Amino acid sequence: MNYMDPNSKQIIGGSISRIDGPKKVSGAAMYTSDHHFEGMLYAVPVSSTVAAGTITKLDLSRAEKMPGVRAILHADNMPKLFRVSDPNLHIDEKRPPLADKEVRYYGQYVAAVIADTFEQATAAADAVSVSYNVKPHNVGEELSAEKWSTDSERGNVETAFGSAPVKIDETYVTPAETHNVIELHASVATYENGAYTLYETTQSITNQQNVTMAMLGEPRENVRIIARFLGSGFGSKLWPWPHCFIAAAAAKQLGHPVKLVLSRKQNFEAAGHRPITQQRIQLGASQDGKLLSLSQDFVNHTSIADNYKEDCGEATPFLYSTENLRVRSSLAKRNVGTPTPMRGPGAVPGLFALESAMDELAVKLKIDPVQLRIMNEPKIDESKGLPFSSRHMIECLQTGADKFGWSKRTSDIGSMKADGKILGWGVAACSWIALRFPTEITVELKADGTARAACGTQDIGTGTYTVIAQLISQETGIPLDKIDVVIGDSNLPPGPLSGGSAVTASMVDSTFQAVREARKAVIQLATKTPNSPLLNRKPDDLVFANGMIGPAGTTGAADGATSLPFGRVIEMAGSASVIGKGKSGGGFVDPLGKKYSLHSFGAHFVEISWQPEIARLRVERVVSAIDGGKVINHKTAANQIEGAVVMGVGMALFEKTFYDPRNGAAINSNLADYVVATHADAPRMDVTFVEHPDTVFNEVGARGLGEIGLAGTAAAIANAVYHATGVRVRKLPIGIEDLLGA
Repeated sequence: MNYMDPNSKQIIGGSISRIDGPKKVSGAAMYTSDHHFEGMLYAVPVSSTVAAGTITKLDLSRAEKMPGVRAILHADNMPKLFRVSDPNLHIDEKRPPLADKEVRYYGQYVAAVIADTFEQATAAADAVSVSYNVKPHNVGEELSAEKWSTDSERGNVETAFGSAPVKIDETYVTPAETHNVIELHASVATYENGAYTLYETTQSITNQQNVTMAMLGEPRENVRIIARFLGSGFGSKLWPWPHCFIAAAAAKQLGHPVKLVLSRKQNFEAAGHRPITQQRIQLGASQDGKLLSLSQDFVNHTSIADNYKEDCGEATPFLYSTENLRVRSSLAKRNVGTPTPMRGPGAVPGLFALESAMDELAVKLKIDPVQLRIMNEPKIDESKGLPFSSRHMIECLQTGADKFGWSKRTSDIGSMKADGKILGWGVAACSWIALRFPTEITVELKADGTARAACGTQDIGTGTYTVIAQLISQETGIPLDKIDVVIGDSNLPPGPLSGGSAVTASMVDSTFQAVREARKAVIQLATKTPNSPLLNRKPDDLVFANGMIGPAGTTGAADGATSLPFGRVIEMAGSASVIGKGKSGGGFVDPLGKKYSLHSFGAHFVEISWQPEIARLRVERVVSAIDGGKVINHKTAANQIEGAVVMGVGMALFEKTFYDPRNGAAINSNLADYVVATHADAPRMDVTFVEHPDTVFNEVGARGLGEIGLAGTAAAIANAVYHATGVRVRKLPIGIEDLLGA
């Protein structure tokens, strides 16, 4: 199998097809709900039909008599589960499932039916009758601050804004968005000999194991998590949800494997969403465009029982230079399911507001929007007084502008036309935090000439299998099709979570460490094994290159005349393999963050077309210039940015979860009524990577790319819409009704 793009001969920095691709297209890849075991039972939750109240009666009489029903779990008979209180364990909905009779949101699980077949469980769940003492609820979109918390502050914002010659003071709103992953949330639980094996749709095997241990009250050796493949998550599968623990509890109680797959509707109700955000941005500037003050006050809704914060001010303190800045946040409690991270949490809605406001300031000052951003470029992270580990925002703006043809832009509204359509051009800067997490990995070099890597991380479709193989191939010369990457199992060395664009950066140093340890061991064998042509040679005089062990040649590669394949060395030593281990650090609070400000940067340029006579708006093309450090795989990296841009089109134009004020239900809880961007909506996309390896961050200099493609995209689209129509839309999604008066 040749995984290399025929036009690329590079390993690190090449364009390489995913090594797990053949399994996916052939159907060999096993996703969570694909797993089936003898004697398996099926669980279907019963969801509340009110948003607030107390269960007064649970009538199970009809359901219990239905064919195939084995058990119905509810608050009075649910096995004991423990509340997770350790701040180092991540779970959004902290209340254990079926823990009490209080209902806090529409769709909360009030019971769960377990039966012989999925159809029987579904029918019985429909037959459960629930009576409630209904209480008032609130799912309103208008948010007000309950209590302000200051997230970042310097200077005196009130004084500076009050005296600023030019002011922008506007409020921007983003709606609730639901992740709508293609692979539905699911759990398959087995319980044998006192131990659980849980097949989960999770973006964090290690955290899933730790939380499950705490929730079930079990030691580590009794809880195994498996997630070989994931049909995307976008953050909704980052932390465990209540259905996971229902499946586990049912498997133990009934002594059978249990499969629980949420419906699309239940995914809307009880598996997270991006919350509504309401952000007031105040910009004060001089007449020549210098930012004198910047303030951002944001509120997001959260659930009644939990305090989820959408950190809209994540990028604000360091994106632009200003002596006076303040970011404040607050929460508004609503009767909705607990929100959770969604691709680019915080920064994505935050940059919609900030980058829209910057465009409004540019219009008011009559300064080119690209030039305004360049004029306010900071030299350091002014919020922390730290240097950036690497920052090339100006180059992104200039490179993107050149590729887009920005110099041809005319500033007057509606002044650009082509093919009978009005064109609008918009730009937005983008940023995302650079993250890496503690990682352990083993790399095994085998006597048959192959390699095996093992790490308890997961691949959510972004190319983790491939990146690990690339790193090993780079250091050994072993072809990619001879490298077996094994991930997706908590029995493996603990790996990083697949969130925050962190996995690739987390894997670099630990993988190199493991490979080099294994390489060193093979070289040692070559110098000590009888009959080896390299017997008694000094290890420092030998190299491991192109899969061979031998003296260093003039080019640094092994000399074929006296070299041996590494597998032959291991075989001659009578061993099956040698193993190297690697370990690296990091975390949400990275020690490196005390010395450097760690972020990626970029810019998105957007062209939209507007046909007022038929009220048709379309995103025609997007040019993205991204400063994400060294790119390990250009093919998968470009895929991530392109996918994020399409998601940005959905955010700007289509996506919104509507809650019925009468009962709190998500009204459009299906893929017919919740509109996402499709291939027909996808613009022409051009992705350029401004490659400056961030070797402060890791040896290769790679940072994550999954989030930054979405950050700023909706703002660039909204700015382009203003340029074409003269309508400034500050509340997403942009609707045709917003533009009919243009």
